[in-house]
Amino acid sequence: MYAFRKWMTVAAAGAFAFGIGYAHAAENKSAPDAPPVVTTDQVQQVDDNDPFEGSNRFFFNVNQALDKALLRPVAIAYHDVLPDFARDGVRNFLNNLNSPVIFANDLLQGEGDRAGTTMVRFGINTTIGVAGLFDVASDLGYPYHDEDFGQTLAVWGVNDGPYFYFLVLGPSSARDFTGFVVDRGLDPLTYVGWGDDYEWVPITRAVVNVIDLRSRNIETLDEIERTSVDYYASIRSLYRQSRADAIRNGKPSTDLPDFDNGGGVTTSPIN
Repeated sequence: MYAFRKWMTVAAAGAFAFGIGYAHAAENKSAPDAPPVVTTDQVQQVDDNDPFEGSNRFFFNVNQALDKALLRPVAIAYHDVLPDFARDGVRNFLNNLNSPVIFANDLLQGEGDRAGTTMVRFGINTTIGVAGLFDVASDLGYPYHDEDFGQTLAVWGVNDGPYFYFLVLGPSSARDFTGFVVDRGLDPLTYVGWGDDYEWVPITRAVVNVIDLRSRNIETLDEIERTSVDYYASIRSLYRQSRADAIRNGKPSTDLPDFDNGGGVTTSPIN
């Protein structure tokens, strides 16, 4: 039952992640007025790092159909029903829950100052911020940042490996999917025995996380799809740019949709 519950947690997260797409880049950003568009020349280039493009495109199309039928309508309803302050509270709470994973990766990357910031943020927001519902720490000079084990592997010099677009989970790479799996192991909540009465808790966390992130990317992804010559190639290109920005621990060089949290399960919002 324990193994089944953990599998269901991952599966439920992915089942709602296909339309967001997509895996790890870091800080809160405002939705762009003019999202970046991949050019015709870029689309037509042979991508040597996408050796499974045929199957990747098939899964991409399946995920897009599922997104249009399920995730996007749910995300729109979520956005319309909840006021901004309520959605911000949800995002703050979920970001706070991810603090142990961020802290571990800060340390693994040798980023002592950032690890200290993460630890202070967790202490402040868990207490004064009412279990993380309010991001008091940012107001006190401790801004949010995100880290994951995919970024850690990159810092250690591991190449990203082939590009994958997974059914349900969305875009990733061999390195980032490995990071996604390891991050589940770094999360203390993975080891909580919820029992039969509370096994819905981790599943709810994963589902709400993805719906909230999808709601923050509705206009951005719609515009990218509308203006792209090849939406699959655009997502592939933007995913790689987003990951490169996250690995550099810097803000994106262009306004990008959030592809955070390896293997397609995202953690950082676009407001």
